[in-house]
Amino acid sequence: MSVADADSTKAKLSWRGEIVAVQPRIRLMRSFDERSHAYLGYVLRLHGHIAGAAREFTVGIGKVAQAKHAFRAGDETDGVALPVADPRLEPVEYYKASALKIRERRVLAAVAPPWLGVPPTLEAYRERGHRRLDTRTYEAKCRCCIWGCRMPVEIILDKWNPTEKRYRFETFCYGPKSCPVYRAGPTRKVPGRRGMQWEEEDWVDEEATAHRGPDD
Repeated sequence: MSVADADSTKAKLSWRGEIVAVQPRIRLMRSFDERSHAYLGYVLRLHGHIAGAAREFTVGIGKVAQAKHAFRAGDETDGVALPVADPRLEPVEYYKASALKIRERRVLAAVAPPWLGVPPTLEAYRERGHRRLDTRTYEAKCRCCIWGCRMPVEIILDKWNPTEKRYRFETFCYGPKSCPVYRAGPTRKVPGRRGMQWEEEDWVDEEATAHRGPDD
């Protein structure tokens, strides 16, 4: 049974809560020194109720839904969604959200960072490029920022045998280079075939964001 068929047999769960963060929902594919991105939509991080339980949870929405509703931190919203089929490939717990409604819109007073407004388009994220972000810094200071991103990473160990894969999560920053809370953290190591390893050094981030000034 395919993922789509399996999802079609499940009943969607109702949820409601206050949005505390909206971030890009992006998957990273790695093959040794090569990488590519899949721009899936957006992550809504909420404090509220899902399936009758009160807790923090994450819901994935598409770019069309975000363009329609312009979700941002402070919004009280609800909808229905499915548990993700493969948690290794998604940064959210629930996806395929529908019946989305904004019940109340509140503007949160905050001094950036973190930036809490309506996030830019996925095309804008792609154009900006990202820098690696220390995982502990992300968890402590960047989980609510529109420029933070926690990506599921799919690693192909051997391009001649693409079925051999590993999975992990990595955190990145799309925000201004001058952000005072930014910390790069250690360089990322990418495993390859026959025990080989490639290190993604600082020049990769510098090249990806070279077109931006310090405050862009």
